[in-house]
Amino acid sequence: MPQELLREVLIRIESSENAWPPRKSVVACAGVCRSWRRITKEIVKTPEVSGRLTFPISVKQPGSRDSLVHCFIKRNRSAQSYCLFLSLTSALADDGKFLLAARKCRRATCTDYIISLHADDMSKGSGTFVGKLRSNFLGTKFTIFDGQPPHAGAKISKSRSSRLVGLKQVSPRVPAGNYPVAHISYELNVLGSRGPRRMHCVMDAIPSSAIEPGGVAPIQTEFSPSRIDFLPSTRFSRSKTNHTDDLQSSGSSTNQKDGVLVLRNKAPRWHEQLQCWCLNFHGRVTIASVKNFQLVASPENGHAGPEHEKIILQFGKVGKDVFTMDYRYPISAFQAFAICLSSFDTKIACE
Repeated sequence: MPQELLREVLIRIESSENAWPPRKSVVACAGVCRSWRRITKEIVKTPEVSGRLTFPISVKQPGSRDSLVHCFIKRNRSAQSYCLFLSLTSALADDGKFLLAARKCRRATCTDYIISLHADDMSKGSGTFVGKLRSNFLGTKFTIFDGQPPHAGAKISKSRSSRLVGLKQVSPRVPAGNYPVAHISYELNVLGSRGPRRMHCVMDAIPSSAIEPGGVAPIQTEFSPSRIDFLPSTRFSRSKTNHTDDLQSSGSSTNQKDGVLVLRNKAPRWHEQLQCWCLNFHGRVTIASVKNFQLVASPENGHAGPEHEKIILQFGKVGKDVFTMDYRYPISAFQAFAICLSSFDTKIACE
């Protein structure tokens, strides 16, 4: 088939199948052969532009600039696992499109949440490993680690766990390790259990200018080559392209003098009729919980603008083990999921 005709056909498929589950046809087209994959990837826009999550790498890319991406998390208490789904309808919790899974691993001095592309494979040496969340002993400070560099020039964290990954025969082409991309801290809540916890998130991989008009955040364009065969949503043929070409950023790596993005929880307001502290989740949260929160950008030097009023991430309870998670640019689904996982830990020192 001529390339021009193939491109036209793929463009029509991509524009007509704009929601899941029909959108799996777009993913199937990318799995036919290398030429189909190349053209499909050129046609499909990133979540930042389209607001749609198509390929598995979409969970590592910043969300939509225009609106919140609606997701929900289901918790399995007995297995200590959590699954993230993309909402397919306006319902607070439906079947959804599976995105990520996490499993809680308690250790002597900390707690790890291993995050994977596959709910049945949580090994850090696996091709489905995305990253992890690690807490301190008290559960008040957390670090989000990415399994691969979030941007050019990212530095790996030298730890015992990163050395263990190297022992599991991971392909030498994969820069296996822990790349710190965010730090989360919980402070003493003066409202106790009557109000949301006080959170402070330092997004090390995102410049503070990303929330401004025209600002950019680093973006990953592909997983490491050896992971392609393990992706749960599609099967791609192997590409022999260099890994350094697969990992790009919008602009350059985070500039130290530019500063990094800092998120803080939005302060609640006292509701006279209900006699409690409330946040407006616009119908996306139905059950009061100390875990509920909304994060906005913290203004630098005390100067707040309209961009600091936008909700970048909100999380709240809608069922016994079901929670909504809505996020937007400049954070990704992976980063938002990891931040929400930190809310599940008991924090006696803060309440």
